[in-house]
Amino acid sequence: MEKGEESTRPTSSATRPASTTAMTQLPTGVPFRPPIAYPYAPPIPYPGCSSNSKDMTEPSSSTRPEPSSSTRRTLFSSESNTYQDSSNVGDEFIEQEQEFDNSVVEEVPSMVEEVPSSSHGNDDDGVIEPRPGMSFKTEHELLDFYKKYGKQIGFDVMTQRSKREDDVSVRYLTLGCARGGKARNRTSNVSKPRPTTKTDCKAKINAIVLDGVLRITIVDNAHNHGLSPRKARFFRCNRAIDASVKRQLDINDKAGISMAKSFNSLVVEAGGYDNLPFVEKDARNYIDKARHLRLGKGGADALRGYFERMQYKNDGFYSLMDLDDEGRLKNVFWADARSRSAYGYFGDVVTFDTTYLTNRYGMPFAPFVGVNHHGQSILFGVGLISSEDTNTFVWLFETWLKCMDMRAPNAIITDQDRAMKNAIAIVFPKTRHRYCLWHIMRKLPEKLGSHSKYNDGLKSALHKCVYDCQTSEEFEKSWEVFLDTYNLHENVWLQSLYTERMHWVPVYLKDTFWAGMSITQRSESINAFFDGFVHSGTTLKEFVDQFDNALRKR
Repeated sequence: MEKGEESTRPTSSATRPASTTAMTQLPTGVPFRPPIAYPYAPPIPYPGCSSNSKDMTEPSSSTRPEPSSSTRRTLFSSESNTYQDSSNVGDEFIEQEQEFDNSVVEEVPSMVEEVPSSSHGNDDDGVIEPRPGMSFKTEHELLDFYKKYGKQIGFDVMTQRSKREDDVSVRYLTLGCARGGKARNRTSNVSKPRPTTKTDCKAKINAIVLDGVLRITIVDNAHNHGLSPRKARFFRCNRAIDASVKRQLDINDKAGISMAKSFNSLVVEAGGYDNLPFVEKDARNYIDKARHLRLGKGGADALRGYFERMQYKNDGFYSLMDLDDEGRLKNVFWADARSRSAYGYFGDVVTFDTTYLTNRYGMPFAPFVGVNHHGQSILFGVGLISSEDTNTFVWLFETWLKCMDMRAPNAIITDQDRAMKNAIAIVFPKTRHRYCLWHIMRKLPEKLGSHSKYNDGLKSALHKCVYDCQTSEEFEKSWEVFLDTYNLHENVWLQSLYTERMHWVPVYLKDTFWAGMSITQRSESINAFFDGFVHSGTTLKEFVDQFDNALRKR
């Protein structure tokens, strides 16, 4: 090489040194150029899953174009924006097929989307970020992987769509964020829209069966809402009750053990609330569905006979039975003439509580209770319900309202339950709704008991904030000081309580007449109606036979 002559770098990859440490000493004057880093990286399979690199076509080094929007398009000819949430991704694989404008599936693109060179995976936590090209042997493996990823990042997972072959094997599958899609307006009252979690989030993965395995073809990891890793265990896809726990709940329920005691025993056995993959409401819902009122022999006939006898004795007796498509009893409501007459005088304030017989006797018993001018509890009607969801409560409230000549109460007291709140907003839009303060405060050990200062000032400080404040401004300041003192600004439960403070904090409820009701006394008085007349083994037939006896003793 002549002096001053420009040196050229070999273009062959075979002659290019693999690394700077392996390079031989270059002659003086020859400039050093680092090796070119190719942006392509092979797909990284989820641990335990197969990944065949031969199925991936490696593009050229520097001429490979960036993935265009067409490579990220769906493999199907049309796509619905209306997603339907599955009951529990991971417990039951429920197909949620949508109607397509064209049911023909397009040819699979010749090149799936490649894994980007700069990944934001989470290998340190054991779950990597989903990438195109990842393969899974079964549908369950894919669901399990995406659920774990969602739990780690902080979003709920749902099956958005799927298609199966004649043998029920999956053909393609779309998993995505549970906040995807748009909410459907189910209420005509535009001034009080129902709350929704839908934000039309586009985060999802598409997988299609190729060569006998599920291969991820399209990935979108961008969310249009905040992520909540700390709340992930409360998401529906992460909550499940295994078979052994279900058996234990069934045995305890038949033995008359209250749900509160059954759930607390599970908490102790698991070593804390955080170690349980479900919450108390899930256990209650399971028992409600498994029980289906537990009519027993002659239960439905006993109800019909009781209603016929009461209607014969008293023209003012009102009853209604709700049956399912197969003619089985779902819900029932009744009220005698005395209850309807008493409501006309003392119906300004009503308490509605479903916890007493549900907990103690395995029946979702729903009484409407008021107080007379002597401070005594009086019944305004009784319901037996198959479940505690919004639709069931709407049916019960509408039935009770018709029984009371469409006269809604001025105020109603219930447990802090989302289904009840939604139903009350639909049926009683002008009624002042208040949460039972006793039910809220009894959750303190569960929600805040793990705090190091729970018994060292925290509990008493919260009680003082709730009970002693005389104005809303005083409560606001006291609440802020409480959160600052104990560093509880990030506590999700306290955040939800503050958002709904108008429904439970006494200082915000002074403008409404509550008939001098003590919240804890209401719960105790409901117990007093039936103590001594029904027990843990009481069937529905025995219950209706004892119902009149219990009322006559009041």
